[in-house]
Formats: sequence, structure tokens, C-alpha cells
Amino acid sequence: MAVSEKNILNRMYFVAGGMFIFAIFVAFKLFNIQLAEGEKYKELAEASTERLFTIPANRGNLYAGDGSLLATSVPKYEIRFDALAPTAEDFEENISALAKGLAKELADHPASYYEDRLRKARANHNRYLFISKNLGYSKYMAVKGLPLFNKGPYRGGFIAESRTVREHPLDKMAERTVGYERRDENGYYTRVGLEGAFSNYLRGKEGRRLKQRIAKGQWKPIGIDNIVEPQDGYDVISTIDVNIQDIAHHALLESLEKFEADHGCVVVMETKTGEVKAISNLGRTDDGKYYEARNYAVYESHEPGSTFKLMALTAALEDKVIDTSDIVDTENGRVKFYNRTVYDSHWGGYGKISAGKAFELSSNTAFAKMITENYKDDPKRFVKRLYNMGLNDKLGLSIKGEGVPKIPYPGDANWYGTTLPWMAFGYGVSMTPLQTLSFYNAIANDGEMVRPRFIREVKKWDESIEKFDKEVINPKICSQETIDKVKRLMENVVKRGTADNIYSPQFSMAGKTGTCQTEYWIEPGRYISSFAGYFPADDPKYSCIVVVTKPKKSLGYYGNIVAAPVFKKIAHKIYSDTPIVDEVFLAQANDTEIEEDYKSYYAKVQKKHETIPDVRGMSGMDAVSLLENLGLKVQFKGTGKVKSQSVTAGSKISKNQVITLQLS
Repeated sequence: MAVSEKNILNRMYFVAGGMFIFAIFVAFKLFNIQLAEGEKYKELAEASTERLFTIPANRGNLYAGDGSLLATSVPKYEIRFDALAPTAEDFEENISALAKGLAKELADHPASYYEDRLRKARANHNRYLFISKNLGYSKYMAVKGLPLFNKGPYRGGFIAESRTVREHPLDKMAERTVGYERRDENGYYTRVGLEGAFSNYLRGKEGRRLKQRIAKGQWKPIGIDNIVEPQDGYDVISTIDVNIQDIAHHALLESLEKFEADHGCVVVMETKTGEVKAISNLGRTDDGKYYEARNYAVYESHEPGSTFKLMALTAALEDKVIDTSDIVDTENGRVKFYNRTVYDSHWGGYGKISAGKAFELSSNTAFAKMITENYKDDPKRFVKRLYNMGLNDKLGLSIKGEGVPKIPYPGDANWYGTTLPWMAFGYGVSMTPLQTLSFYNAIANDGEMVRPRFIREVKKWDESIEKFDKEVINPKICSQETIDKVKRLMENVVKRGTADNIYSPQFSMAGKTGTCQTEYWIEPGRYISSFAGYFPADDPKYSCIVVVTKPKKSLGYYGNIVAAPVFKKIAHKIYSDTPIVDEVFLAQANDTEIEEDYKSYYAKVQKKHETIPDVRGMSGMDAVSLLENLGLKVQFKGTGKVKSQSVTAGSKISKNQVITLQLS
């Protein structure tokens, strides 16, 4: 018996000792967690309930040269409701009025629907009830001012989260040129067009906001202020002219639809400066509609066909191996080189004609013979001349994705006995439409080749951050003697050559047609139709290229039929809308008066306004700069100068007030 009691006591001591040791371990662990590792576990707890979220900055606006908006950031709001935030008294007192207000403002459900949802949310302790999303600023302010919501997040349960949406006021017109910047879930950016090329200016700096984790994995903003406020991006002023862009877009679209082409592009460039005034790229969908699909003008490098005859002729004239009066025999319109035959589009050929006439009539046989006979012993001389004129180099555009030009060189793997004669009329070489246009523009510009430019200036409000001036690629691609000769020939192409169908005695144009086969190894009968040139011919102000790819052969495929009329329509409409021949010389302005006028305007802009200023008569861009600097939200209608304003001048300025400007 005594032995049994002793064994029981030993067991009790053992158990008690174990419990004591366990208690000591627990106490040690608690002490360690509280003091030694307290901060670590506190951070883990906060990380699971609180998190910093990124607030995207408002991208800067992208403007056309006249101040019209090409792209802008518009705030969109999502509204939610914390059903437990209001007191029972506030909830019951305002719920019916809130439901009626939501039904009126959102206009998607009756008041009974909203009241039922709000009551269910309170009964279910829902602290993040979805109300509506994608609300504009004015609608957001109206909802925020409804009964109960107007008491704020803590008493009224009102929760609002904003995001910015990029909108293009011109819609699909120049969409690919305006472009975009997108970031995927892995943080990688896709940058396209002007938005992508100048994203470092437009993007701004992101902000941060603290949110708290609530039920069902949802996150609710904490407080009403951000931890780090986002900084808006700079505004970018492009060279695009909205009027010329509209003209070019619709002229190209009309031709694509008429000839049921696969795709096409058009570029209009200011001769002296290289400013791109319009660029349109349209591709065909399966249902026959056209939209801005890819930037064909910038990226698509292809055989130019007969538009390359200008380059070949310029090289030969500069090397003085031919003159425009030299006679060449086109024979019967068929000339064989090795095992291949060069054909003229005119059956039977043109007989014996001058080199100048061969250019005007676009004779393939004449050009193949001229270039081959004069360079066959030294083809490197011909290719080096093309290289010296910059035809084998990329333009170095600000827009990403420029196609690579290709001019074969003797000795290359792709150099054959037929390469030289085929190069003479634009086969076996490859260039983008914009690279071709840059050469034509250089001829119009008396030999000075300038880099095509899409941007004029970067601004922060009314402060200039950076200006982009004219960039000269080559000050003189060839002699003035050569330039004068090819200029006369390009005028004759329109007057009496392959493009005489677009000739107008009232308005001079110069250029060259192009027609070449494409994808002939896949299916015969596929063509690229083009026309490149400038206007007015006697004093070039604009250069332009039109390229239409794979028009339906049965409807027409020659460059003079498909592309040249687009060029003519663009040239005539620009000329009629923006006269460039008649000039009015005014008396020299008084520099002192100009300076005083500028100081007066600058003082008006810098003045601290307590009321809405009168901006009527101001340019759209200046008016926006002034009003947005006062904290107003500005909306546009039209282009040009301000015709009227929605808020009367002299009215008191309210925070985040919206004002609409009607432009002339």
C-alpha cells in the first residue's frame, strides 16, 4: 500500500514538474514575442490588415499644334458604402432620401432597389457595398452631396476611389500615332506612338494610399488623405494639325474603301521644318471596316517601286553618268537581263526617249538600261551614292518601331546579276513610306534633309520644360543643279506624265507615281500603289506620300489611279483651307508694344484670381492653362479660340469646379 502511494506521488511530482517547465516556456515565449520580436510581429499583423496601394498619377495632356486635345486623362470614380459607419439614427433619418437621390443621379434602378440594398448591407454588416463605378467628376460630386453621403466617410459611410482613364477626343483618327502606354501584371510596359515615345514626360509620379483589409478580401481606404500625393505629368505639344489630319484621314479612307485595299497610310510633312502635320494608318478588318491598326508609315519597310526612280535618277545625275536629255531605247517595252525580263506597263514600249521623258512616263526598261549600262563595271559606285544620300540609314524617329531600310551592296549574299537593273526601278530595295517621303522632302527643300518631327514642346502649365527644334540629317544630299533638274521632271509627271490625271492649272503639284508587285511569291496580282511629292511645286510648303497596299486588282491598282487622287485631294483641301500663295506684308511691329502686351498678359496669368476670369477671345491652350492653374476642371468643345464659357466671368471660384469652353 505504501509503495503504491509513493508511486502515485512520484507521478504527481513528474506531471507537476512538466507543467511547471511548460509554463516557464510559455512565459519565455510571451516575453520574447512582446519585447525581443514585438516589432516584427506587429509589422506582420499590420501587413495583413493594412497595405499601401499605388495611386497612378494623371498623365499630362497631349495637344495638337493648335491647342486641340489629342489625349487627356479623365478621372473616373467608384462609389461604395460602409453600412456600419452611420449611427442608427442617421441611417434611418436619411436612408429614403439617399435611395431617391441615387435613383435620380444614376438612373439605372428605382429608389426601392437602392433602399433595399442599403438596408440589407447594414443587416449583413457590409462595410464595402458597391454602389456604382465609372462616374465622371460632376456625377461623382452630385452623389457625394446626397443625404447621408454628405456626412463623409466616418459618419455617412461614403467611400470613393478614383482612377484615371485615357481618352482621345479625336476618337479613331490618328489613334496609332497618338498611341498609348500600358503596363501588364508583371510590370512590363508596352509603348506605342507619341504616348509611348514621350511617356517619361507624360507619366508623372505615382502616389501612395493606405487601405485596411476588411471582410471577403476587400480593401477600404483609411482616412481621406493620401500618404504620398501623385504628381501630374507634363503636357506635350505635338506638330499634328487637326484640320490637315482630318483631311488626310478621310481622303485615304475614301480610296481604301473604293478599291477595297488591305491597308494604307498617308503622311503630310512641312517641308522646311520636318514637322509632321498629319499621319494616318488604316487597316481593314474582316467585315470590311477600316481602323488605325498599325503605324504602317513608320514601321512597314517594303519595295517602293517606281517612286525609287527619283533616287536612282538623282544618283546618276549627280555622278554625271547621264543627263536628262540623253536618249535611251525602250525597244518594244521588253528588255532581258540574264534569264529575267523587265517589262514596261505600256505595251510595245515608248521607242527612243530622253532620260527625262523616261522618268515622266515611268519606263522600267529605260531605267534598267540606263543604270546597268553606266554602272555595270562599278556597281559599288551607284550603291555608295545612294548610301551617301542617306537611303540606307534609319531616320532616328522619336516614335518607336521604325522599319530598317535595305539597299543591297555588291558582294552581299543577295546580290545577283539582275540586282542592279531591278534596283533602278525600285525592286530589291526596301524603305518605309516615311523614309521615302524624307528623300522627296529633301528635294523639295533644295537638298536639305530634315528629320521628321512629331513634337514641338513639353510644358508644365505655362512653363516650357523642353523645346524640340528642326534637326538636319544632311545639309545637302546632292548638288543644286541635280535638284533643279529633278524638280522640273516631277512637275512634268503631273503636267504630262503618269499623273496627268491629277493636273490642275490653278494649283501646281510635283511628284512621282509608284506601282509595284508585292507578295508575288504567294499570289500574283497583289500590288502596292503609291504617290510621293510636294506642293505647291514652285514654292514647296508641304510634302506628302500616299501608299495603298493590295487594292483589288479588278478595281484598279496603278499609282496614278489609286494613290495620286488622294494626294490631289489632300493638297487642294489644305490649299483651299489654308492659303499659302498670297502673302500680306504688314508694317513692322513695334517691339516695345509687343513687350508691353506680353507683360500685361503675363501679369493677368500670374494674378491671383478670386473670381472666374473672362477667357473669351483667348486661344484654347492659353485658356486651359489659365483656368486649370486656378484649380478648375476644364472641358473642350471645338478648336481654336474661346467663343463662350459656361461659367460667367466674375463668378466665385469653387474648388474642383467644372467649366466648359466653346471654341470657335
